[in-house]
Amino acid sequence: MSAGGAEPGPALAAVMARVAVTAEAVGPRFPLYADPDDGRWTTTGRGSWTGGFWAGLLWLRARYTGDAADRRAAAACTARLEPWVRADTATRGLILWYGTAPAGDDAEAAELRGRGARAVLSAYDRELGLVPWGDALGGPRMLARVDGVPGTVPLLAGVGPQGAAAAAAHLHRHLDLCLGASRGRGLLLRPALRFDAAAGWQPCADPPPGWSRGRAWLLLAVADALLRPDLAMPGPAARLAEAAELLSAEGEFPAAGLVPAADAARPDGPLDTSAAAITAVALLKLARVPGPRAGAYAYRAEAILRRLAESHLTGPDSARPPGMLLDGCYDAGKELAVRHELVWGDFFLALGLAALHGLVDITRV
Repeated sequence: MSAGGAEPGPALAAVMARVAVTAEAVGPRFPLYADPDDGRWTTTGRGSWTGGFWAGLLWLRARYTGDAADRRAAAACTARLEPWVRADTATRGLILWYGTAPAGDDAEAAELRGRGARAVLSAYDRELGLVPWGDALGGPRMLARVDGVPGTVPLLAGVGPQGAAAAAAHLHRHLDLCLGASRGRGLLLRPALRFDAAAGWQPCADPPPGWSRGRAWLLLAVADALLRPDLAMPGPAARLAEAAELLSAEGEFPAAGLVPAADAARPDGPLDTSAAAITAVALLKLARVPGPRAGAYAYRAEAILRRLAESHLTGPDSARPPGMLLDGCYDAGKELAVRHELVWGDFFLALGLAALHGLVDITRV
């Protein structure tokens, strides 16, 4: 890594070897989180909101190995995401963007991505100025949540001027709602808000304001928008750059901002390496946006990836299976999988390392 320390090769090799082991273990199911002691995966049949990250990992493995069988496995997994095109959920951005973008020029993945983008565009609510959270995963439909923004921005932007306009509106509406209380007062993030016809948008108690992944997801969406000229026009670009600085500020994170607590209100509680990995990818993207902070973003991204590889990735001498990114926190409030390997943590670590290793263009995934 250019910021010093070990090259990304050994860490990337370990993660890719873990992908192969996971693929053998889960078969046609989708991995969700793995036990930190023995590496056994809890799986889902349809993939839930995380299915695209498993397909994306398989595509990254295919790029890494160059093996035709690995490419076929990735394509087959991506095809199993097809039912999500018709599902009413803003997490289609996470599922259908990250499950197809790493596929590069694969025609079937591109076709699925286009269908998904058109479906998400049809769900765009012009009156609210966003794509509602939806009810496919349970709970109320009329929510605005930060995890409904990443993936959705580049997905919508790929379907012409209407899609680009909806992508920009969706992102800026979430910035209004989720960061609206932050002006001049530091970061005050509201990760989720519910729409009430009488009272308007009201903050939800869950996820809490200190949810580290909320901050990371929103930063990732802002970075994707800044990389797209059709979404970052002069006025909006200044606002997005300001949001990126606010969301990436290190002062509210322990350990020099490298691996955050899952909930900032519980600094002695579990960490969340998946939030760190998402942040690293977002920073790598921001480093490709011309500006005075590009170098600092790149340095910090590489520092995060190095910390994850050196301190949280199981090695060959561990009693655990090698290549596991530990200390991911699925849900701290429910005490669910609070120090586990998470499939999206693996994905973003692999994506960041692959970008540093020259296997992927980080501006296109």
